[in-house]
Amino acid sequence: MIRQTLYLPLMLLRRAWRRLGVRVAGFALLAGIAALAAPAVEPWMPERLASRIGPDAVMPVLTILASSMLAVSTFSLNVMVAAHRAAAANATPRIHRLLLEDTTTQSVLAAFIGAFVYSLTTIILFRAKFYGSETAVVVMGVTIFVVAMVVIAMLRWIEHLSQLGSMDDSMAVAYDRARRSLIARTREPALGANPLDGNTVMPERTTPVPALRSGYVQLADLGRLQECAGKSASIYITHAPGQHVLRGQPIAQVGGTVSDATLDRIAHCFVIGGIRTHEQDPAFGLTTLSEIASRALSPGVNDPGTAIEVVTRLGTLLWDYATNDSQPKPPRFSRVFLPVPRDVDMVDAAFLATARDGAAQIEVARALRRVLLALTEAPAKDLAQAASDMADRARDHAQLALKLESEKDALDRV
Repeated sequence: MIRQTLYLPLMLLRRAWRRLGVRVAGFALLAGIAALAAPAVEPWMPERLASRIGPDAVMPVLTILASSMLAVSTFSLNVMVAAHRAAAANATPRIHRLLLEDTTTQSVLAAFIGAFVYSLTTIILFRAKFYGSETAVVVMGVTIFVVAMVVIAMLRWIEHLSQLGSMDDSMAVAYDRARRSLIARTREPALGANPLDGNTVMPERTTPVPALRSGYVQLADLGRLQECAGKSASIYITHAPGQHVLRGQPIAQVGGTVSDATLDRIAHCFVIGGIRTHEQDPAFGLTTLSEIASRALSPGVNDPGTAIEVVTRLGTLLWDYATNDSQPKPPRFSRVFLPVPRDVDMVDAAFLATARDGAAQIEVARALRRVLLALTEAPAKDLAQAASDMADRARDHAQLALKLESEKDALDRV
């Protein structure tokens, strides 16, 4: 019950931790604490070491570290911004949101800025006579650890820069995020709630819960919704995560008698923002990959190879999604109902744009048709039927766009 109650705060905390500024600020704070706490460790230092290491031995190292880390941090931030802009221009603007959550970049920049804050703070404390001469040995030990951390961060950064912002890296990031979202949905199709579909019988009289603002539904706190429902009411979510809602529109319907205060609590169980997010929206990952293919097929880029690779990755994602052997978990929130993403919507998000934009290029049209025909053999009947319908639609697009009869015949032979 505690875990269910804390679900939304934990999700928001996790989202905040993936922000660059939060992690950098955390490392900088730890660095400042380490610098201020050095005198407290002084009594436990052997006198023999304290007599050999004084401020004159530490200050040059701290000065070099402070000046170099400032330059390295500034340079690394410029490289990161340039790489993200290149990825957004070459792949899709939506990839920028995923790259901002890159833990390697965040950890490296946090290490550089943390080392700068530590060295600068320690220099100031030395000059202000906050440290005694005996504290120098403690500062030297911490400085050696900081230097080792910086060296490791530089090695990771060099390796990471070889891929950062490249098309391969952008596709890999989008693919991994979409895969994780789809795996989570196979385990809990309705995020732990009851599926809201055509077989669900809703009460004749329900009370609407108006949305507090306009935007995309990003998160739904199903644990708190279960608490709000109590033992007598039921909550039917009408706008699932990923869907757009206008302020005042019903975001949910409540069956049963509830107070106005409870309706207000229910409305606050939804996080609504200006952009779509990936946490509870598996179709968004497929859309992001599909947009990479559409950008590759634009006249200014004209890169059918990238589009073919994206189509292949999307086919792999949907095949693994349809053939996943894990059994769905039973609903944990018995009083909450949530619409389940339809397989036809998944297929549309993955292939609809490519079927239109790649219709005039035979190599893309053939690759797309092969993938879709393979998906028609998936054990999930709804997904197989959606793939078959999309294959027919893609073929119709290609028949209109292709100019050579030989290419049309080649497509029919796939």
